[in-house]
Amino acid sequence: MIGKTISHYKILEKLGEGGMGEVYLAKDTKLNRRVALKFLPAQYAADEEFKARFKREAQAAAGLNHPNIITIHEVAEHDSRPYIAMEYVEGKSLKDLIGEKELPVNQILDVAMQICEGLAKAHQTGIIHRDIKPQNILMDQESRVRICDFGLAKLKRDAMLTRIGTSVGTVAYMSPEQAKGDDVDHRTDIWALGVVLYEMFTGEMPFKGEHDQAVIYSILNAEPHPLIGSPLELERVVNKALAKNPEERYQAVTDVLADLRLLREGFGSGVTRTVRVAMEPSPSIAVLPFANLSADKEQEYFCDGMAEEIINALTQVEGLHVVARTSAFSFRGKQLDIREIGKRLNVGAVLEGSVRRAGARLRITAQLVNVADGYHLWSERYDRDIGELCCPEDIFGIQDEISLAIVDKLKVRLLKGEKTKLIKRHTEDLDAYNLYLKGRYFWNLRTEESLKKSIDYFNQAIEKDPNYALAYAGLADSQITMQDYSSLSPKVTLFRAKEAANKALEIDSMLAEAHNSLAQVMFRGWDWEGAEREHKRALELNPNYASAHHWYALVLAYAARFDEAIAEMKRAWELDPLSLIMNRNLGLVLYFARRYDKATEQLQKTLEMDSSFSLAHASLGLVYLQKSMYREALMELQKESDMRGGSDAPVETWKGIAYAKAGEKSEAKRVLDDLLKRAKQVYVSPVLFAGLYFALGENDLGFKSLDLAYDQRDSRLLELNVLPEFDSVRSDPRFKELLKRVGLEE
Repeated sequence: MIGKTISHYKILEKLGEGGMGEVYLAKDTKLNRRVALKFLPAQYAADEEFKARFKREAQAAAGLNHPNIITIHEVAEHDSRPYIAMEYVEGKSLKDLIGEKELPVNQILDVAMQICEGLAKAHQTGIIHRDIKPQNILMDQESRVRICDFGLAKLKRDAMLTRIGTSVGTVAYMSPEQAKGDDVDHRTDIWALGVVLYEMFTGEMPFKGEHDQAVIYSILNAEPHPLIGSPLELERVVNKALAKNPEERYQAVTDVLADLRLLREGFGSGVTRTVRVAMEPSPSIAVLPFANLSADKEQEYFCDGMAEEIINALTQVEGLHVVARTSAFSFRGKQLDIREIGKRLNVGAVLEGSVRRAGARLRITAQLVNVADGYHLWSERYDRDIGELCCPEDIFGIQDEISLAIVDKLKVRLLKGEKTKLIKRHTEDLDAYNLYLKGRYFWNLRTEESLKKSIDYFNQAIEKDPNYALAYAGLADSQITMQDYSSLSPKVTLFRAKEAANKALEIDSMLAEAHNSLAQVMFRGWDWEGAEREHKRALELNPNYASAHHWYALVLAYAARFDEAIAEMKRAWELDPLSLIMNRNLGLVLYFARRYDKATEQLQKTLEMDSSFSLAHASLGLVYLQKSMYREALMELQKESDMRGGSDAPVETWKGIAYAKAGEKSEAKRVLDDLLKRAKQVYVSPVLFAGLYFALGENDLGFKSLDLAYDQRDSRLLELNVLPEFDSVRSDPRFKELLKRVGLEE
């Protein structure tokens, strides 16, 4: 072809070729300009139906006049072979740019916004590209983006380019519906844009496989690796663009553009920080509870203290994924192969150890095991005289030595200041530390009785060491959580929580746990901006702190920022995959988002882990209630009620709502009467009464209850914006006014 003249185009050189044809650089002899000629593959030349449709659709694309879309000059044929004459862009493709260097955040966002603007124009005209990928994004020498190759474009009003059951496009960038051969709309381009965004930031593909079918399986079934280290808002944009269900994806590319603009404003013009997070497996570890080989069972908490301190130290290391205590400790006493544990927790290494106290000697052993092959990466034994137990410096020194050895063996590079964080001690008193551990253990159980025990243990730890900031943060967390599981007045618990959180920060202003506690105090005091600020500060100080991701996710969920909330909750889950509370609350966030099928799946998974876990049956019952599965809802709520001896006011209220929705008004009123009697003895949230009154159609009494809840500063009002039981009164001016008072609406 080189040197030939086709029509008034002289072929100068070949630029490239692909599955949809060959591209040549040519000179337009009429207008004395350089153009690109794309010839469609020869196999299409004999298909007259295809050629006719191609010309029609290419001509429609030629009508697109936009600075971010390649200009098509002409659609014609040569020797019965269709070709397109289009603008020649002197520059590089985005694929070339990604391969050459790591891109600054601001440049990535600028490119992405230009792609959005070009796609918006095409979609507005009714054209779907269907093959958005870096190879089809050209950038000139002034960094202006041009979308090219509308060869697969489809008009919305036309039939598919190919037969039903087949697909077109580049496999790695196909949307799930495109990969299945289903009909597609403009949202398939939004998916491909999400893939391109992911690739620009990471240099990797979100869905991989050794062959096309493996890639398609990944697209249909797998979730991309999280963009750990990236701004949360950016990860939310990518995740929403890559939602497998088109209904959960961005519904218009202009919405993507709006979010990207907000992100771009946040970074500013001077930002050059790169957020390319390589998707090679990052170092990851689970620290198991140390086995107590001593006859004294009281030594159990000393063993836990060893493991807990090492976990806390390792979470300070950037680039090291550390499984949270709850998940790691769930394997206590289970005779499982280390490799099986590693696979369940999705980590590359596992640390196990033991403590033996015999006579006058104490022996601590530790071994780091590679999950892939079961071989030891490192092991060490520490022998001490029993009298040295009175010297906490010696025990903490062993913990420091183990932590530093792990970092060395996993080949993790300590950044400036991280070694100091790694060996930081929050108390020198072993007794105080063990009491703190007991407090956290009972806090995680999430019952009124366990929370009372946790408060007692945290107070004992503080008595042992009045400057123990972690214990104050734990005390604050227990008082905060007590609001949800007890009949104490929220005013009382919130006051106590605020005192403890502030004391923790007074002792250590750099303590992530304390900022996380204060965030929840602010949140429950309806200070939404303050809560978000403090949660972000906690995560800045310790990105691996699972509880901070967890509680921040709930703040986002109550603000109806569901995509962000789910992304945060999933990050918490990755850090603590076997945590029952995080698994349950992921289901709860999905429930608030009205994604009832996914909520059902998640809550059933939680119950498979532990069928007796607090409020898991009740949460599933609420989901069934919204799906009008009243019999199933009442069954799950009754299971929860039986486990609690019929004494839990929220569960009984939800049963009443279920009765009302099922048409059993007399049963619902019986529940209401019982609750009114109980409220004379102990505090019952007026928000609960409101939900039941609304279900019974007694709206005035419902709003009266909500006003009372406002006077009480009841934390359940935080759920106003998302609770389905209030959907029937959302249009009522009284409800809108209450949302404003609580800070949920401008």
